[in-house]
Amino acid sequence: MQFCMDWSSVTFDWNRVRAFLVTAEEGSLSAAARALGLAQPTLGRQVDALQTELGVVLFERFGRGLELTPAGAELVAHARKMGEAAMALSIAAHGQSDGLSGPVTISASDAYAGLLLPPILKRLRAKEPGIILRIVADNQATDLMRREADIALRNFRPKEPDLVARRLPDASATVFAARELIHQKGLITDAHDWTRLGVIAPGPAEDFVRAMQGLGVPIPVEAVAYECTSYLAMWEMMRQGLGVAVIDARIGDADPAVTRASPDLPEVKFPIWLTAHRDILSNRRMRVVFDFLADALSDRVIA
Repeated sequence: MQFCMDWSSVTFDWNRVRAFLVTAEEGSLSAAARALGLAQPTLGRQVDALQTELGVVLFERFGRGLELTPAGAELVAHARKMGEAAMALSIAAHGQSDGLSGPVTISASDAYAGLLLPPILKRLRAKEPGIILRIVADNQATDLMRREADIALRNFRPKEPDLVARRLPDASATVFAARELIHQKGLITDAHDWTRLGVIAPGPAEDFVRAMQGLGVPIPVEAVAYECTSYLAMWEMMRQGLGVAVIDARIGDADPAVTRASPDLPEVKFPIWLTAHRDILSNRRMRVVFDFLADALSDRVIA
C-alpha cells in the first residue's frame, strides 16, 4: 500500500525554514543574513513570518544575539534534516547537468589562489570560455558537503564518504628570501643565520617552529620576527625583504625577485589532494574542471 502524504497540512514556506535554520546556526540575524546573502530586515521578516505560521516563538534575545526557545530547539533538528535533504537534492540535480556553460567554485589557500592557480585558470578559461570560475581564497577548509565550493585543493585526504579525492604529486616547499636581503646578509648556513635574517611564520611561532623542526628544518623559535595568518601576505612581506619564508618551491622558483635562502636545505614534502563531492563529478562541467586542474597541478613548474 502506497503512503500518501497530506500536502495540504504543510503550510509554511521552505525559504522561511531556511532563514530559521541559518539564524539558529549563526546565532544572530546579521550573521545569518551575511551567510545567505540577504538584507537583515528581509531575513528578520522571514523568521517572524515562520513563527506566525507555526504559532510558536522560536527565538529570544540574549545580549546582541539570539537564543533558541525550548520550542525552537526542538524544531531546529527537523529544520536541519530538511536543510540536509535540500542540499542533497541540489547536489544530485547539479550532478546531472551536461552543459559546459556555468559556474564552478574552486577553493584553495590564499597563496595557491593568488600565486599558483592564476596561470592554470587562464589556460582553462581560454579552453572553456563558457565556464565561470569562482575562486574561494581561504586558509580554512571549505565545507564541500554544504556546497561552499565545488572543488577544493587541500593538504589532507577527506574522511567524508561522499567526497572523492585524487592525490596529486607531493608538493615541495623550501625557504625563500628577497634577492636583495640575501645580497645584504648572505645565505643561511647555520642555526644562527635564521635569527640574523629573521623568519616570517604563517601563524603562531611556536606551532610553526615545532612543525618545521619535526620535518628536519632547524629553525629556532627566537628567529621568528613576524607572525602572519595570511600566506599571501607572508609571501609579499618576504618579497619586500622583511625576512625569510617557507613556501611551495614552484611559487618561489618562478619569481625572479626571490631566491632560495638555504640551497643545501632539503625540500619539505607535503601532500596535495584535489577533492569534490561524489555527485558533482557526474556533472560534465565539474568533471572538465576537476580533470584539468589535476593535470595542470601535476606539473612541477608554473606555466
